Amino acid sequence: MVDSENKFDVIVLGAGPAGLAEGYALKSAGKSVAIVENYQWGGTCPNRGCDPKKILLSGVQARDRVEQLQGKGFSSVPFVNWSELEAFKETYTSKIPSGSRNGAVSAGITAIDGDPEFISDDKIQVNDKVYQAQNFVIATGQRPSQINISGKENLLTSTDFLSLKAMPKKITFIGAGYIAFELATIANSTGAEVHIVHHNDRPLKGFDKQYVDELIKQLENRGIKFHFNVDTNAIEKNDQGYTLKAKNFSLDSDLVVGATGRIPNTDKLKLDKAHVEYSAKGIQTNDHLQTSNKRIYAIGDVLDKNEPKLTPVAGFEARYVADILNGKNDQAIVYPAIPTLVYGSPELAKVGLSTIDKENSDQFHVVDQDQTKWFTYYRTNEHVAKAKIVFDKDEQIVGATILSNEADEVINYLTTAINKKMTHDEVVNTIFAYPTPASDLQYLL
Repeated sequence: MVDSENKFDVIVLGAGPAGLAEGYALKSAGKSVAIVENYQWGGTCPNRGCDPKKILLSGVQARDRVEQLQGKGFSSVPFVNWSELEAFKETYTSKIPSGSRNGAVSAGITAIDGDPEFISDDKIQVNDKVYQAQNFVIATGQRPSQINISGKENLLTSTDFLSLKAMPKKITFIGAGYIAFELATIANSTGAEVHIVHHNDRPLKGFDKQYVDELIKQLENRGIKFHFNVDTNAIEKNDQGYTLKAKNFSLDSDLVVGATGRIPNTDKLKLDKAHVEYSAKGIQTNDHLQTSNKRIYAIGDVLDKNEPKLTPVAGFEARYVADILNGKNDQAIVYPAIPTLVYGSPELAKVGLSTIDKENSDQFHVVDQDQTKWFTYYRTNEHVAKAKIVFDKDEQIVGATILSNEADEVINYLTTAINKKMTHDEVVNTIFAYPTPASDLQYLL
């Protein structure tokens, strides 16, 4: 028997952005809700992911502006003071766990701390207590994966990097995904010698290769060193630091960070006991985000899905499932165009189509524009600014790739244009503040 106080309409597993959004939406509709969290309330994004990373990137962006205007108003370019910037980041992240938990409790949500595991289709156990619910929503997210090589215990994760109290003189990143590019850019801005080691020669495969190559060129100009087609097989500790070992290759560093992807947090949930199907890529769901157990839903980065595993996507899924459980929607989920972004220097962003399939190339055409001399970028003396826009046969924008220091802003405008199916005339007849990246849209679309 389960005590009445341990029975809920819905139990949410995971108190990250997806789980908290889910819990609040269900509670506001009058349901009894519990949220279970086994680590940090608030989840990856605000504690050890996108938010603290963006705070650290603010130092990169400030330094870049000065560097671009060297000899045009500034005579020297300072390196970022890592210890001061990291301490500033801590003023934000230190408040997240308690603030997230207290906010949920204040809203009337039951907060449960511990590792949840299923014991049946409708019950979980946490800290020797059994809880029952009509429905469950799994939002346990992902964590950094660990490359299986000799000396893997010597590797730091992205979480470790974000909490370093001192930046080493020389640091190496294994992997060339967006996390490695971003962290390497941050480390480089502090004056550290930075290396990126990757097992092949095609990083950021989800992005347009021409623009990826340009991003690499710009990062190399900053001093970041890339080592492609290096298959790391060991990390050895020595008196000076660590040595990365590969066939016919070795590299000494003070620290080595593994940035080789992320894996879903499913291993401790005992999903088999709830008859929930999953793979190494995450939990499998139908087009209503239901698992193979129809009373259990899954949202966010723990999903096995084609859509990008991003915080706003998780929030979108949370709102969708809340509407399902609150009886406001019974339609299959339909995702809008989703922008993705690499916060390098410059930034690389994309939305919609970026590579045209040869069989369908006659259905689309691409306009590739070098914007470096456009006033928006000329005024700050940016090194490179480019935009590649994909149109269908009706001249409707269906995709874009942007490379510039304003890519995060511009890609949001273009995402709106795609989702709203805006025409060129609609853009031209919208009055934006001038001169801004928004006022440039009429020349892109």
